[in-house]
This record gives sequence, structure tokens and C-alpha cells, in this order.
Amino acid sequence: MATVLKNFIVFEGLDGAGTTTQMQLLAEACDKRNRACKATFEPTDKPLGRLVRSILKKQIVTTPLALAMLYAADREDHLHNPIYGLVAELEAGKMVISDRYLYSSLAYQSVECEFERVAALNDFPSPEYIFFIDTPIEECIRRINGRDAEVELFERAEFLALVKENYERIFASLDEGVNLVRLDGTLPKEEIARQVREILISE
Repeated sequence: MATVLKNFIVFEGLDGAGTTTQMQLLAEACDKRNRACKATFEPTDKPLGRLVRSILKKQIVTTPLALAMLYAADREDHLHNPIYGLVAELEAGKMVISDRYLYSSLAYQSVECEFERVAALNDFPSPEYIFFIDTPIEECIRRINGRDAEVELFERAEFLALVKENYERIFASLDEGVNLVRLDGTLPKEEIARQVREILISE
């Protein structure tokens, strides 16, 4: 059975679902209650993660498989780096809250790469909780267009539909000990945050 990292919390969802907002709100709630936590995200802001982001911004061109490998390398560093690795933070008693994790790689990279190949690259420990912010594709597109006018609606919607299918495939066979919580992404962000706190933090 795969290792489950206690107090490791992951937010997942389509682009525009609101994962970053909820990661930040949970971290703020922890701070107010003096609960030691670390808020983080993937791709990271470390060297490997910055390389991934430069590819996503089309500043560097590579293959879909090379990108999937870079995501996995960034994740390995994110977890186990001897200076800033998340596993050490968890062992020190912190709650670690991540905006995306390996499930994003499986959902997104598997649109252009073989699912099993991406899964093999991502043999990492599981989080204790996955909060999936389930937001309709049309709403995600509306939010994406609000911050980037150059997105092509049809191609983007078609791609996100494939990503959503991959998420459902992943969630059908999660490791034992992983708690999947689906959240209605059309609710106000404060209500979504309240539901998360209700599960994780005693008020």
C-alpha cells in the first residue's frame, strides 16, 4: 500500500476552479488559530519548477513527455529536498497545504501522454486529503478569460473536458487512506473555505 502523508492537504481542480484561493484561505485560517502550516504550490518556485513554468508560458519548447518528466522531477525535489522539502515539514508537525500535486500531472499530462507512463513517473506518497473543487467547465472558462483575453474558448473547453475525464479516472482508484472531498466550485469562496475548515480545523 502506498504511503499516506498525514496532515498533507492538496487542492485539485481544473484551471480556474479556485485551488490557489482555497490554499491561501486555509493557510490564513491556520495562522489565525496558531496551527503551524506551510502553504505551497506546484509547479514550485524553485529552479525545476521555474523551468516548468517557462515551458507553460511557451518561452521554451519541448515534448509533452519531457514536460511530464520535469513536473515529476520538480515534485521529487518539492518533497525531499534536504533544505526545503515538504516531508521534513510534515515530520516537524506542520500541516502542509499544496495548490496541486501529482493528480494534476496525471489529469493534465495524460491528455497528450499515455496515462500509465505519467503514473509511473509519479510514484510518490499520497496526501491525507484531496479537496477537489468541482467547477463547471463553462465557469472555469469564464474565469480564465477574465485574466487572459487570448485564450481560445473552443480549444480550451475541449482540453479541460479531457482533463476532467482524467480526474474522474484517478479518483476511481485512490490509495487506501486518502480522503477525497468534492467541493461545489460555484459556491462563494468563503463558503467553500468554511467547509474545508469544518473538516480540518476545530473552530
